Amino acid sequence: MSSQSLRFKLYSLLSLPIVALIALWTFAAGHVVGEYFDLRTAQTVYERINAPAATLITALQHERKTSAMFLSAPPPDGSQLLESRKGVDAAVERFEALAGSEEAETVTSAELRKSVQAVRQRLGSLSAIRRSVDDRSTSRLEVVSAYGDATDDVFRLYDQAVGVPEIKLYQQAMGLQRISHARDMMSREDALVAGATIVGRLSREEYEAIEHLMPSRRLLFTEGVGALDSELRGPFDLLATSADNQRLMELEDEIVKTGSLPVMQSAWAPVAERLGSSLDRLLVSRSDLLNERTSSASTGIVLEISAVAALGLAAILGAVVWSVKLGRGLVAELDTLRHAAADLADVRLPTVVERLRAGRQVDVAAEAPPITADGATQEVRDVGHAFDEVRRTAVEAAVGQAEMRRGLGRVFRNMARRNQSLVHRQLAQLDTIRRQINDPETLQELFRLDRLTTRMRRQSEGLIILSGGTSDPTTGDPVPIADVVREAVSEVEAYTRVNAPPIADAFLDAGAASDVTHLLAELLSNATSFSPPHTTVHVYGQLVGSGFAIEVEDRGLGISDAEREEINAKLADPPEFDLADSERLGLLVVALLARRHNIKVTLGKSAYGGITAIILLPQTIIASGLTRRSHSGKNRETVDWQPRRG
Repeated sequence: MSSQSLRFKLYSLLSLPIVALIALWTFAAGHVVGEYFDLRTAQTVYERINAPAATLITALQHERKTSAMFLSAPPPDGSQLLESRKGVDAAVERFEALAGSEEAETVTSAELRKSVQAVRQRLGSLSAIRRSVDDRSTSRLEVVSAYGDATDDVFRLYDQAVGVPEIKLYQQAMGLQRISHARDMMSREDALVAGATIVGRLSREEYEAIEHLMPSRRLLFTEGVGALDSELRGPFDLLATSADNQRLMELEDEIVKTGSLPVMQSAWAPVAERLGSSLDRLLVSRSDLLNERTSSASTGIVLEISAVAALGLAAILGAVVWSVKLGRGLVAELDTLRHAAADLADVRLPTVVERLRAGRQVDVAAEAPPITADGATQEVRDVGHAFDEVRRTAVEAAVGQAEMRRGLGRVFRNMARRNQSLVHRQLAQLDTIRRQINDPETLQELFRLDRLTTRMRRQSEGLIILSGGTSDPTTGDPVPIADVVREAVSEVEAYTRVNAPPIADAFLDAGAASDVTHLLAELLSNATSFSPPHTTVHVYGQLVGSGFAIEVEDRGLGISDAEREEINAKLADPPEFDLADSERLGLLVVALLARRHNIKVTLGKSAYGGITAIILLPQTIIASGLTRRSHSGKNRETVDWQPRRG
């Protein structure tokens, strides 16, 4: 029965990857098939909706310009307007026929059909716009805005129609869409300038519209070109550096700068016409190229489906054969090896690891003896020997890492204490110099240097804490919490942004004052660093039932709930210092200081969208029934705001 049980477990274990392989193959094949149909759907949507929509936009842009010019002509000439309207009517008819076809209905989603319907409704309002133009009862800007609403609806349709599942093709499609939108912005500018050129001036409203359209056009064009790959982007880069584009930008800048038409009014029309035509041709050719890529991708996916199916089935059959053969050869010998390995893995190695974590010495040979593998199969013996080498290497590596951590901790601690000594000497020299100088400006610079030096001292103390050391014990009278808060504020570079209203009378045990000051300084430094420079960080404090609570509230961007929960977990139970992880060292220092004095630190959401850090000082470090005094024994009103020495 024992042999059968082992065989059953082995076969069950080996069957799991086979089942997973079958599931993975099924998923991969289904995913590839789905991508194929998605690409075919995207190609159909392009042919039935995007392509006629692009023709429609071009026609609407032409009618928009001729309508604006019609309204500007003294005796109106309607021949060009009539031709442009015929072009729009033909484009509308083609769009209606293709977008409303049965084939288009079968591949469009509900949202896409809704967008198509919105475009149809907007096209239905063209007759009212045309009547207002014929009656000359509207202005150029109103007409340009009305046609702009129509093209905007078509661009919103584009957003719904881009459904290419392949991420690179999707990025290229969105890039071309942005460039097309930029072309429409240029068409609106062209319509306003062309109409204004006829009458010889721009109205205030038209100037404001151009002032808004010009940066929007440039931004959309730059973003669109930046999203394209080198093959699609090349012609657009050449167009961006062409003489026509540079000249158009100069004319735009002149209009925005002067608030009127360019001095050379006749220069606008030919440049805008040539540049617009070139851009239209490029958009059509690049869209066709992207559609060809989609077709090629569909063909490639068909080949990929065949390869996935063949290779997947071959892998599954091979895995089954291999599993049966391996199971028959190993069942007899694995039981002995299993017991030896289980004893080493479940008993001996965990004991070694726990002793290493506790900082105790470990005799590798005594604590983790070699595994005995006496099976008749050479491979089983090799596995036992290999496992034995892994065991020795793992234990030796753990011992070496523990020694390295202790050594690095001592090095960091010694370096930090040396640096701390130098900083204390520098602070003493600054005090001496400050007493000898009366010039306010020089004193101000000395105060800045004093604050920077104090921050250096805090960094040294943080390194000592991270390396496992402790700061020098402090004795003496209890310290007012208000003084501790002020001292922490003075150690922050942006101390002027910290608002600390008067805090209730309460005193800290002298032995905890320095660590609480360091803890608050780290949190204040984070709050000022990760909030906008024009905002204020607020500090509040009050006695509560379980001690004294201090709140540090910033008005920054905040962090996600998951990230905040992760940080709070580390603040409650600080992990071992990892040399490879140098992020948020300040919060790790906070966590270690909080654990030293049983202080509870939690991060919560601020009402202003930032972070509120709540520091709950326990009753064990709170002194009561004392007269409030500063560090130097002075009254509260005469407390020195400069950092405390030592």
